[in-house]
Amino acid sequence: QVQPVENGGRSVQAGGSLKLSCAASERTLRTLAMGWFRQAPGKAREFVAAISWSGGRSTKYADSVKGRFTISTDSTNNTFALQMDSLKPEDTAVYYCNVGPSIATISRRVLREWGQGTQVTVSS
Repeated sequence: QVQPVENGGRSVQAGGSLKLSCAASERTLRTLAMGWFRQAPGKAREFVAAISWSGGRSTKYADSVKGRFTISTDSTNNTFALQMDSLKPEDTAVYYCNVGPSIATISRRVLREWGQGTQVTVSS
């Protein structure tokens, strides 16, 4: 299985915006749930957001990012993205993308080995 490759991380100031992207196959976009996760220094990796088109479009967000982050897919480019607005210093982390069998379970089970992630640093 292809390891996910995340792109787009960089340093931004609090209140700023950033968009991360992750490549996926056409089949993945149609059949699996796609998600973003993050790991802050000294903390466990946590679920951030997920999207699935299986059975119709559905999304899921961690409470900490609801209303600020938006997950989306781009079937033209076979990617899925995480638009992050109103960034806070506590959003600083390495962000990872992965896929899961369903939007209901992706926060607990992913199907690919973790990639290297992309660093997002939010300064106050």
